[in-house]
Amino acid sequence: MYAQQPIVRTPSFPVPRTCPYAPPPEYERMREEAPLMRASLPNGDVWLVTRYAEARQVLNGQGISTSPATPGHPNSAFTAEEPTPEQREALERFRVGQFIDMDPPEHGRYRRLLIPEFTVRRVKEMRPGIQRTADLLIDDMLAKGPEAELVADFGLALPSLVICQLLGVPYADHEFFQSRTRTMVSSDDPQTSVAAILEIKSYLDDLVTEAEKQPKDDLLGRLIAAGEVSHDEIVGMISLLLIAGHETTANMIPLGALTLLRHPDQLARLREDPGLWPMAVEELLRYLSIVDWVAFDRVAVEDQEIGGQLVRKGEGIFVLGASANRDERAFERPDEFDIDRGARHHVAFGYGVHQCLGQNLARAELEIAYRTLFERIPSLRLAVDEEEVSFKYSQVIFGANAMPVTW
Repeated sequence: MYAQQPIVRTPSFPVPRTCPYAPPPEYERMREEAPLMRASLPNGDVWLVTRYAEARQVLNGQGISTSPATPGHPNSAFTAEEPTPEQREALERFRVGQFIDMDPPEHGRYRRLLIPEFTVRRVKEMRPGIQRTADLLIDDMLAKGPEAELVADFGLALPSLVICQLLGVPYADHEFFQSRTRTMVSSDDPQTSVAAILEIKSYLDDLVTEAEKQPKDDLLGRLIAAGEVSHDEIVGMISLLLIAGHETTANMIPLGALTLLRHPDQLARLREDPGLWPMAVEELLRYLSIVDWVAFDRVAVEDQEIGGQLVRKGEGIFVLGASANRDERAFERPDEFDIDRGARHHVAFGYGVHQCLGQNLARAELEIAYRTLFERIPSLRLAVDEEEVSFKYSQVIFGANAMPVTW
C-alpha cells in the first residue's frame, strides 16, 4: 500500500531562466511546496522532481527507465503527433550506439567498453595535452589582443581540440571539426544545429572506416580491436561522446569564468592557492547547473513511492537537476557561491548508473581552463557591461552566446 499525497501542480513547464547565475526563481517555491509536482505538457502529464534526495532516488534507477522507447517516457509528452514511419526509422538509425538512452544490461555493454578511457589515471595522462592546448589558445588570444571573444576563442575551442586529440581527428581537419561543433552548440536554429550534427556524424563515419583499415592504439583502435560493437555502434558511441561532453564543457568555461569575475575575493584566493581549484570547479558545477531537466528524463516501470507520492508504472518523470543542486536540505546557503563548500555530491553529472561517463575529463578541462586563463591573463575582465552579455535563455543547455573580454 503506497502513500498518496495531494497532487501539487506547477503552472507551466519548462520554466525558463531569468538570471545567468541561478535556476528559475520558481524552483525555490516548488521545492517548498512538494518534492514532486505534476506538470501538464502538450501530450500528457509528467512528474517534476524538485528536491535533492528524491532526485538521487530517481536517478539511481531502481524501477526507473531512461529509454525513450519505454511507454510513458516524458519526451513523448512534448509532441502531440506520433512520428511518421520515416521519422521513426531516422531516429532509430541516429540512436544506434547512443547508450545514454539505454537501460541495463544494454547500457552497461557500451559503458564497460569506454570506462577505461575515462578513469582518473587515464585523464591524468591526458592533462599535459589539455594544458598545451589551453596555452596555445591563450597564446593566440594574447597575440590578437587586447580583446577576445571568450566563447568562440576559448570556451568552444578547448573542448573541441581535446576531443579531436581523444578521437584521433587529424589536425588538418580540426578547423572543419571546430566550425561544426561551434554551430552545433551556439546556433539558435534547431535545423542548423541538426545539420551540423549530421555533418559531424558523417565525418565520424568516415573516421571510423579509416580506423578500421589500420587500427591504432587509441580510443577508436581499442573499440575496434575489442570486436564487441559494430561500425554503426562505434559511430554512435563517439558521436555521443562529442555531443554530450563537448557542449556542456564548452558552455561551462565562459559562464564559470564570468562567475569568478563576479566574485573577485574568491578568485583572489584561488590565485594565492591553486590547490583550491578542484573545489572551485565542483562549486561552479553545482552553482550554475547548466544542464537541468533535459538530461534527466525518466519513466517509472513499476509503481513506487517517491517523496511520499505514488508514482505509477508508465508515468514520465523529469528530475530538475538545477533545483536539486539548490536544495537547502542538501547544501547550506545554497544560493551563495562558495569555493570552500566541498560540493562534490552535487548532481550536475547525474547520479547512479547513468552518471556522466566523462566527468573526470570534464573536471580536468574546467580546472585547467580556469586556472590557465586567470594565471596568464590576470587583468581579464568583461569588455562590455554585464547586461550586454547575451545568454542562451531559450536553449535547454544554458550558457552564453558570446562574451567579449579584454585585459
